[in-house]
Amino acid sequence: MTTRTPSDTPSAPRRDFLAGAAGSAAILALAEPLGMALAADAPSVIVQPPLPYADNALDPVISAHTLGFHYGKHHKAYVDNLNKAIAGTPLADLALEKIITTTAGQADKAGVFNNAAQTWNHTFYWNSLRPNGGGIPPAALKAQIEKDFGSVENLKKELLTAATGQFGSGWAWLVTEGGKLAVTKTGNADLPMTKGQKALLTIDVWEHAYYLDYQNRRADYVTAVLDKLVNWQFAADNLARG
Repeated sequence: MTTRTPSDTPSAPRRDFLAGAAGSAAILALAEPLGMALAADAPSVIVQPPLPYADNALDPVISAHTLGFHYGKHHKAYVDNLNKAIAGTPLADLALEKIITTTAGQADKAGVFNNAAQTWNHTFYWNSLRPNGGGIPPAALKAQIEKDFGSVENLKKELLTAATGQFGSGWAWLVTEGGKLAVTKTGNADLPMTKGQKALLTIDVWEHAYYLDYQNRRADYVTAVLDKLVNWQFAADNLARG
């Protein structure tokens, strides 16, 4: 989701977790640990990966104006704040996912957890979307959806209910748990990995994700994402990796 580069070698090759152009070719192996340091003996920083598409590629569902603020301000702030919080601590040597699981549930590490989780969540969200998305999921994912939800439309209804029913800020998720697909929601920065679930895709329902385009019409934003932007291939790839 994010990368680490030695802070004293800014030209070091990047190891972006989910970076690249839009489409399935953009999605790198999810098995690769997030935030793995390139050099064990050098200080490292979490790096915000580029968007997997142009900032106007999701128009008109999500505008370039919204993406500019969401990616360029909100997401970047989480990355910057995380790097400040872990600098000079043992956490600075950990991969991003390990930072998240190490600090989850610890009141004195809430600031680190929130920024680390939001760093992860946002990169996952960008890859849960694609230009000209929606439509029919790949065959294996579609079969699993039909087994666990009855139909793709039923799944979309459950995701809409979760996203609109999340009080305040948070996320709606398609996850796997116990070998089955499930829909869940989390508040604020929380995420499935702290609950023993594997995320397949997510929809951001923090107001900054949609307010410039939809104001208070969260349901319209979520419906448009599910119909026109959701990246079923990304979810299918995550499911296939187990």
